[in-house]
Amino acid sequence: MKINKRAITLLEMMIVIFIIGIIGSVVGYSMKGSLNEGRAFKSEQGSKQVYDILMLSLANGSNMNQIVKSPEALLSESGLVSNPKKMIKDGWNQKFVIRKTSENDVVVYSPQWHKYLVEKKKMDESELHENYPWAFPENLDEVL
Repeated sequence: MKINKRAITLLEMMIVIFIIGIIGSVVGYSMKGSLNEGRAFKSEQGSKQVYDILMLSLANGSNMNQIVKSPEALLSESGLVSNPKKMIKDGWNQKFVIRKTSENDVVVYSPQWHKYLVEKKKMDESELHENYPWAFPENLDEVL
């Protein structure tokens, strides 16, 4: 008995590649939202950690001007951070804006995280201040 071997035609191969391309584009499109959520999470956690370490430095005798002018040096001196250059950046790889408020407090602000929360999560300024007081003070314009 003779067995016929049938080769794959060019058309069949093109259909398979087309289907794989469609699946890949759907997966890629859905991953974009996950990436932004990951960046927002990194920004939230990073800003909180930087704020806590800077407040610890303030409690240990650093003055407010040192904290605002050279936060990276204080993070390095604290011994709590292995890579201060990486720690001082948000999820979008931009440096946090660190400012002093009128209440003699520090704000660790990320413009991209702020934009994400306002545009994608539809949060208003009062919600931002309530949920993230270390990053969004009541009067954000005052510190920016």
